[in-house]
Amino acid sequence: MNNKKNMAVMLSAALLMATSAVGPGFLTQTANFVGSLEGSFGFVILVAALLALIVQLNIWRVLCVSGLRGQEVANSLLPGLGYILSFLVVIGGIIFNIGNVGGGALGFNAMLGIPEMVGYFLTGSMAILIFLMKDALKAMDRLVEVLAAAILLLMVVVIFVVRPPMGTAFKESVFPSVPITNVFFSIITILGGTVGGYITFAGAHRLIDSKVTQEENLPQVKKTAVMGIGIATLVRVLLFLAVFGVVAGGHVLDLSNPAADAFKIALGEIGYRFFGLVLFSASMTSVVGAAYTSVSFLKTFHTSIAKNEKWIISAFIAFSTIVMAVLGRPAALLIVAGALNGLIMPVTLGICLVAARCKRIMGEGYKHPVWLSLTGIGVFILTIYLGIQSFEGIIMLFG
Repeated sequence: MNNKKNMAVMLSAALLMATSAVGPGFLTQTANFVGSLEGSFGFVILVAALLALIVQLNIWRVLCVSGLRGQEVANSLLPGLGYILSFLVVIGGIIFNIGNVGGGALGFNAMLGIPEMVGYFLTGSMAILIFLMKDALKAMDRLVEVLAAAILLLMVVVIFVVRPPMGTAFKESVFPSVPITNVFFSIITILGGTVGGYITFAGAHRLIDSKVTQEENLPQVKKTAVMGIGIATLVRVLLFLAVFGVVAGGHVLDLSNPAADAFKIALGEIGYRFFGLVLFSASMTSVVGAAYTSVSFLKTFHTSIAKNEKWIISAFIAFSTIVMAVLGRPAALLIVAGALNGLIMPVTLGICLVAARCKRIMGEGYKHPVWLSLTGIGVFILTIYLGIQSFEGIIMLFG
């Protein structure tokens, strides 16, 4: 593979991972936690980024060197384990997708004032139509890329308008003013929304599809993993500073749609409506992407699933829409989605850490870096602990 083509593949995989992470949950979670933690959320971003990088480097390294997808690595390690992993990823995908449908409704509400209940079914119906019309999906991808660039510019504008206290943000990113126990739920939520569930597999599977595998391609794999986490973290930092400037000014965010409310306070009605368009577009592509990726894991169950893939994906979206309509509270669901996918993450990381020591999977000459194994084990233990502590936060959201 020539250098130009190789770079294009690396960028595509990094963007696939980053855009999978930067969805409606990403936007809502960030705004919600900045509203409650203020400057101390910078500490959450720093910790979550470091943990996510360790997770992604371990998982991507194992998948790309072996040339096997996540469920294939698990089945090679222990027959039947791949089915369990697929089941967990699909469950995580359903949870994500329910929240994504809710995000679409929040976008509709901010953009056009459409009631949330109507927004649920509009989002679900449009997502099914977009999936059935493949060219429309490509057009939607392009639209989101343009809107993503616009929202980055919008965040920079908001930062200049609200002038967040940068000294406080920097200080509390290293020495948070809130008790450390108060950030457990936010860390596992942000981590789950960055590399939890199906997200961490998206970029690695893209590299495998492009034959960027085997040990000789490890430099490209590492660069791509770092690039993906870096892009997602940059967007998170910009959004944090934009919302922190609003909160530091004494404003209290509307928890039913905190991200859009922050932009309304900063830029008025135009900012509110435009952010609604971005939130809606991100939700639509996330609904389709999460459904497609989740169902791709089910293909290992039976050949009939592959034959009827489009109808199963449509049913997946319809089910997510109905559940969202029954449960309500889309902003809370988007936060819980990240937290629950954070609970799945230790399973995927643990499987890859064990597989990294298996010569039958990785090859006789492969040696997993000691520092990566040790930090991976540390993150595995830490995320289990954080996940257990986070149950209280999940209960509080729906208590």
